Amino acid sequence: MCHEQLKAEKLETRKEIEHLKKWESTSTTPIVYKDLLLISVIPKWPGSDDTVTLDEFLESIESSGRIGRWTENDQREVTVLKLTGSAKLFYRCCDELHEQGATWQLFKEAFRQWYRDVHMDQYHFTKLQTAIQGKKESPQQFADRCTNLAQKVMIKSADPQIQRIHKENADRVLLASFVSGLTGTAVYQVRISHTGSLGEALNLAVSVQEAERQQRFNESFYTRSEKISTITVRNEGPTGHRKRKL
Repeated sequence: MCHEQLKAEKLETRKEIEHLKKWESTSTTPIVYKDLLLISVIPKWPGSDDTVTLDEFLESIESSGRIGRWTENDQREVTVLKLTGSAKLFYRCCDELHEQGATWQLFKEAFRQWYRDVHMDQYHFTKLQTAIQGKKESPQQFADRCTNLAQKVMIKSADPQIQRIHKENADRVLLASFVSGLTGTAVYQVRISHTGSLGEALNLAVSVQEAERQQRFNESFYTRSEKISTITVRNEGPTGHRKRKL
């Protein structure tokens, strides 16, 4: 009985093996083995040409992807892993790269447009990120300076929808740079208010500045009034008239 049962199990196993072989030979989705060890040969990219150019960086990812049988999603994930510095900041601020339907081609195009003139754009981008309000610079003047820098680094596109996305990204960077670069007591009010736009942050900073100016004027006015009153009392006699010299 045991011998017959064992024989039947062997026969069933043989049929299953034959079935798997047949399925493997006719399957349209063969198993793909990825080589993720190639990630280690890809250099990090900080957003400048000091080590490798952007094109060289992207090419190293694509060539490694071809050898390692990576998908487009793998290439995007590896790219994000290798970004540092301003390149990492750009990725975080660019919403279109985080969308579900973002392709590898869109990924490459976004970086190429942003760093189309990497030396000049990087210079303006760094100036925007490190901008600080000058001692004699009003909040309005500082906001104008930051806006001018943001316009120089904003990506231009003929597609209105894409251009709107680029402008929203630039506005977020602009607001963050303006708030972080403010000086004086106004910066504390602006930061804790969590303003949603440059206009709101600027209006609040101007209001705080005007309130401080008015307070200083009032203090100065009362100080002068007290000095005048003291001088008048000292120069007047018991009857309230100025003493005459004999």
